[in-house]
Amino acid sequence: MNWKFWKKNNTGEPKKKKSKAREWTDAIIFAVVAATIIRVFFIEAYTIPSGSMERSLLVGDFLFVSKVNYGARIPMTPIAFPFAHHTMPLTGTKAYWDGVQWKYRRLPGFQNIKRNDIVVFNLPVGDTVALENQDVSYYTLVRQLGWKAVNNQYTIITRPVDKRENIIKRCIGIAGDTISMSNGLVVVNGKPEPLANAGKMPYKIEFSTAEVNVKVLTDLGLEGSMIGPNSYGAFATAEMIAKVKQLDFVKSLTLDVAAPGVDDGNLFTYDPNRKWNIDNFGPVIVPKKGWTVKLDSNTMPVYYRAIRTYEGNKLEKVGNVWMLNDKPATEYTFKMNYYWMMGDNRHNSIDSRFWGFLPEDHVVGKALFIWMSFDSEGSWFGKIRWNRLFKGIH
Repeated sequence: MNWKFWKKNNTGEPKKKKSKAREWTDAIIFAVVAATIIRVFFIEAYTIPSGSMERSLLVGDFLFVSKVNYGARIPMTPIAFPFAHHTMPLTGTKAYWDGVQWKYRRLPGFQNIKRNDIVVFNLPVGDTVALENQDVSYYTLVRQLGWKAVNNQYTIITRPVDKRENIIKRCIGIAGDTISMSNGLVVVNGKPEPLANAGKMPYKIEFSTAEVNVKVLTDLGLEGSMIGPNSYGAFATAEMIAKVKQLDFVKSLTLDVAAPGVDDGNLFTYDPNRKWNIDNFGPVIVPKKGWTVKLDSNTMPVYYRAIRTYEGNKLEKVGNVWMLNDKPATEYTFKMNYYWMMGDNRHNSIDSRFWGFLPEDHVVGKALFIWMSFDSEGSWFGKIRWNRLFKGIH
């Protein structure tokens, strides 16, 4: 019997041995496909780019984000370059083709999003982008400069849901919750929710003498500057403030927040009848799948974008009547769950206070743990924050 039949093709001839180039090509293709499947459906690396979550998460932290906890989202823009999110690294061109778009679907997960979860998601207002000024929301630019000026000055593009910028925040409210904020304190369903010890707030510190070495404060981790002869303004955690109170040259210490009724002018819901600011706003009800809201002048500033943009309806006001998909309507029932997201560094975070609700189809995954952390201001081995390696995220 010919025991080497497995080496022959259909013609009976022995199969040709693959060339080195072919072997490398096959190996690379397999690695790319395997890594893409892992990245899309299981786990993905993420880098903290800004200080909006300090001190829970620091600039330079490298995280692993789980896709399976909440259920992996099926790619909505399936034709894309591997490992590039929305822009090619060298050419600056689009890393995807939006000619094919799939409906939002998500595999079953292990859990639902809970309050205080740290979540990675696509920026809801990242649907339209001014390429030359991506640090500022396109909608903010339009409110500041006007639509015509922005569109004449910048190159404007649109992005599908799963190709919008990835950001990370803490979930403060889940679908159905009533959220408000009073003097810097978040209130969820009528219950005050103090900021965790790792979260930062602005404080004003009065000294009993002008001869103070502020290095004592910076050594405690405070970030700030002198705002008067005997006063210092700083962002600090509750733990830092407890230590500051024990210093003998500190005369008084107050939370430096905006007064109620002072309108910031650039906050969700952009309604002149709602005089809200980053420390005082609400209450607002976070939409829940199956929840029905009345369509009137009071609710529309809050829910208009969710109904029209996120849920894909045609919504306009004709006279005194709201027209929903060209039909008169007095109410609307939501198709998705929504969330309210905020950064732990409350006065240095662009979050739901600025852009509103997070739709469930924008959710990427749950932050699990820090696998590496670099301090750009450190030197040599000091650049690695060794105490943060493989640290869990809570």
